[in-house]
Amino acid sequence: MTVYEISGQPHLAKQSLAEMDPNQLSPLTPEVISRQATINIGIIGHVAHGKSTVVKCLSGAATGRFKSEKDRNMTIKLGYANAKIFECDNDKCPRPRRFRSAGPSKEDVFPCDRPRCGGQFRLVRHVSFVDCPGQDFLMATMLNGTAVMDAALLLIAANDTCPQPQTSEHLAAISIMNLNSILVLQNKIDLVKEVQAKEQYQQIIDFLKVIRSFDVNKPGTKVDDLKGGVAGGSILKGILKIGQEIEVRPGIVSKDNEGRLQCCPLLSKIVSLYAEQNDLAFAVPGGLIGVGTKIDPTLCRADRLVGQVLGEVGALPEIYTKIQIIYFLLRRLVGVRTEGDKKGAKVAKLTKNEMLMVNIGSVCTGGRVLAIKDNLAKIQLTSPACVEVSEKIALSRRVNYDFRLIGWGEIRRGTVIKPQVEIPTT
Repeated sequence: MTVYEISGQPHLAKQSLAEMDPNQLSPLTPEVISRQATINIGIIGHVAHGKSTVVKCLSGAATGRFKSEKDRNMTIKLGYANAKIFECDNDKCPRPRRFRSAGPSKEDVFPCDRPRCGGQFRLVRHVSFVDCPGQDFLMATMLNGTAVMDAALLLIAANDTCPQPQTSEHLAAISIMNLNSILVLQNKIDLVKEVQAKEQYQQIIDFLKVIRSFDVNKPGTKVDDLKGGVAGGSILKGILKIGQEIEVRPGIVSKDNEGRLQCCPLLSKIVSLYAEQNDLAFAVPGGLIGVGTKIDPTLCRADRLVGQVLGEVGALPEIYTKIQIIYFLLRRLVGVRTEGDKKGAKVAKLTKNEMLMVNIGSVCTGGRVLAIKDNLAKIQLTSPACVEVSEKIALSRRVNYDFRLIGWGEIRRGTVIKPQVEIPTT
């Protein structure tokens, strides 16, 4: 039997599968949070309110890593960065200096730098930040990010009135997805006078009363040096381990000779686990991780497997082509300004055969309304989705040129598509 042990970074806690007891693991277990983040915090808010800058200040990492984002100085895709949170063990060390954040590879204990303190900074939390774009036309990307959020940090710039359109829309989105742990950050207060900051603070109080996969191989890599595809995401339940056999659903989607959809799940093996720069022997729920597999990297390139579900062979949910939902519509559009109507346009009822955008977890697909009765609807999905009954979904409708959030729902049942022969990739 092969025993996997991760100890290549000696300043971090050692992980060993031979010594691991799943019943003793928690989000605060030292050998877990030394290397892996165990909570996901969404960074949300209106465009240019400082979301990416705050993440960089806390983690030391820039989330804008694509050329198009750097050229345009804007967040386009979901950005990710991990940070460790430390607290000084000297009870007399005052706030806020008794707390410190650093990158994910920082040692777990180091001296407090406050003069004559004598205390030690000790690791208390390891978090992943999910940096969401603030532009209205990227709302679908933000909705995908809510699938992995455990909490959210809502940024509101002090040099802007509150609420701005996407301040309202982002808050509504996380409320719909039942995300209740929300912290509001009044940002950029250095740009305004104290009286303005206090006025906006009251605006915020009044407002709150009203809420991917990739190919790691570079062009030109030799065949012998090619690595398998990497899946990025968050574990919802269970534990993933190096050497574990896994399944990816729905897998490869195609049509047969008669035009009917068919799905071929992928079978593979975990060859590596990591959280940013930190290697892992095993990974637990919470935090964002990368899962190295033997899957053909061309299948993972450019987020082609976004929305797929990875897990133990035979333990994943069914694959649905149609879903029946109980749904609830917003009274008015959120984050959309309409001339002469400060409250926003009213949300019209669903109509048969209309096309919606449906977000289920990290899945973003089209959906045609097949039937409606009271607050029940039957929707034909454009792409098959591996989902569970009772899972929450977000519904968006095209308004002018962009899809806007109009409501939410819960899956009650659906039409299951049986997978074809699974494709081994090992």
